Formats: sequence, C-alpha cells, structure tokens
Amino acid sequence: MTETNNINRRTFLKRSAQATITAGVVATTSNSVFAAATETEATGYIGSIIDLTKCDGCVNYDTPLCVTACKTKNEHRFPQPEGPLKNYWPQKRHEDYSKEQDRTDRLTPYNWTFIEQVEVSHDGITEMVSIPRRCMHCIDAPCQKLCPFGVIDKTEQGAVKIDEFFCMGGAKCRDVCPWDIPQRQAGVGVYMHIAPDLAGGGVMYKCDMCSDLLAKGESPACQTSCPTGAVEFGPVDQMRKLAQEKAAEIGGYVYGDDENGGTLTFYVSKVPFDKINDAIVKSKAEAKAKSQDKRPDGRPNMEPKVGNMLDTTQGLMLATLIAPIAGAATAGIAAYKTLKGKKNESGDKHEE
Repeated sequence: MTETNNINRRTFLKRSAQATITAGVVATTSNSVFAAATETEATGYIGSIIDLTKCDGCVNYDTPLCVTACKTKNEHRFPQPEGPLKNYWPQKRHEDYSKEQDRTDRLTPYNWTFIEQVEVSHDGITEMVSIPRRCMHCIDAPCQKLCPFGVIDKTEQGAVKIDEFFCMGGAKCRDVCPWDIPQRQAGVGVYMHIAPDLAGGGVMYKCDMCSDLLAKGESPACQTSCPTGAVEFGPVDQMRKLAQEKAAEIGGYVYGDDENGGTLTFYVSKVPFDKINDAIVKSKAEAKAKSQDKRPDGRPNMEPKVGNMLDTTQGLMLATLIAPIAGAATAGIAAYKTLKGKKNESGDKHEE
C-alpha cells in the first residue's frame, strides 16, 4: 500500500484551518505588491528567444524536431490514467487525451510544445509564419499565485513548474493564464487517493523549461534540437536585450517582454503580433466550426499587451473564492508530506 492511501479525511481536515488563512492571504495578494521583488529576482533567471524569422516549422521533417525532442525528454513523466475515468465533480465531463498521446498539432498533457502555423499578410506580402508555442514562464506568474493547491513554484532559474505528484487538476492555473497553457489529464494524481469523489480532476501538465537541465547548466531540449538556431536560452537580461536588438535590425517586433507583466520568453518577428494573433484566432474559429470537441483547444492566442488577470476585479474575486478551497487542499498536502517525512525517518521508501 502506498503512503497516499494512508491519508484519511480526519488527517486531511485537521490541518485545514491554519492552511486556509495562509492560502487566502497568498491568493488575494495583488501582483503590484511583489513588483519590486520580482524585478530584482528576475535578474538571476534564464530567458529564451524564439526567432520567428528562423523557424520554418521543420518543413523537411514529419514532426518539428523541438516537438520530438520535448516528447522524448519528458515521456517518462507523461500521465498513465487509471480507469474508469471520473467526471469533475459537480460537472459531468472530464478531459482525457490518453488515446491521443501522439498528437502534435496542439498542447496536450502528452505534448508540451507545438508549432502553430498561420498565413499572415503584411506590407503586401502573404507568408506562412511558424510559431513554437509552450509555457511563457511569466516573471510574476498568476498561475503560481492562484493555484488552489499551492503546487506551482519557480525554480532558481525562473522556470514555472507544476508539482505533478501533488496537483489535483483544478485547472485554475489555466483559467488565469492569458494563453491557457496548462493542459489537464483525468484519472491521475494524488486526489484519487485523498478525495476522488469530492475534489480535483486529474493533473495539469506543461513545459517546465527543462528545469533539470538548466539546474545543471545545460540547454533545454528545444534549443539543442533546433536545426535553424531559432531557439536560444541565456541570462534573461541578455536575452531581452538581444531580442530587442534583433527586432531593431529587421524593423520587427518583440513579444513577451510586456505581456502579462513580463515573461522569460521573447519572440522576435518581422510581422506584427496583432496580425499573427488575428490569424490564429481566425484559424481556431474555423477549426472549431468543423469540430465536435468541447475540450480547450490547446492552441494559445498571441494577443499583444495582454494583461494579468489578478490585477483585475474578476481576478481578485476569483482569488477570494478559491482561498477556502486552497486551505483544505494545502491541508491534505501538508498531511501527506508529514506522513512521508515520518516514514523516511524510519527508513521506509515512498512508493510513487
């Protein structure tokens, strides 16, 4: 029997009062309170440039090489659902991609990066633009602050990372993400052992910027696999400056520096991003009209100057509503970690 099965509801609820207060304070804190701290903190982060003038979508390959490299690097972490899959209480639906694990035309729990391709007209020229999409890794990430379970964190290099073991799949991270990046898979996660009929909905998955490689001073898989040199990682201040220089050289544009309060990802394009976004929105609408799939489309928009939802009244209200849930969830996770610590002290191994 695994340790997760040893957590009972009494233990789960015992720790909820203190956790609720703590979670409420964190969840309802405005981004502006942390602005000065994050600006200083970000100087030690790793950023990336995605140069759209170099990316050709790997036209000579069946699958873009960055997509293949990402899947190969992370396949040992991909979800393995336990059936039958339950709906998200109290809703009557769930998100399941387990039969589409080879899909690469969108973000899924089994595909953390993909290449969006759209036709864009600019200055009398119509061309195909290839856009690698994955987590933007925001400097002041709203998903981290609003996670009801407190399982999204930042690494020392700045990567926004979901703890897949403790995530309960509430999808609030996706709700506050301007790009709807995290993707959910039902039938997996610790919630199945804690309260399968009362909480959670699976686990959320997304790019973590190959945080294990960055921690060792190595380059992420998308960079080392790119045949055109379109992807580049380095100190965020250097990447920001280089992106602006590249854009100036071609009379182009940068995306990611101002969006959502600033991110660690800087796209460089000779085509305006409002035109790219319009093309993406149009393509998605056409695809939706032909599809019966009601799941999130997994194809992020690229709206320039998009803001942070937590700086809005709607975001503050959502954070306030989530706070009590966050307390109970944090309580359960704290209980599990306590049990895990006691067992480790006695020499027992944690079975995942």
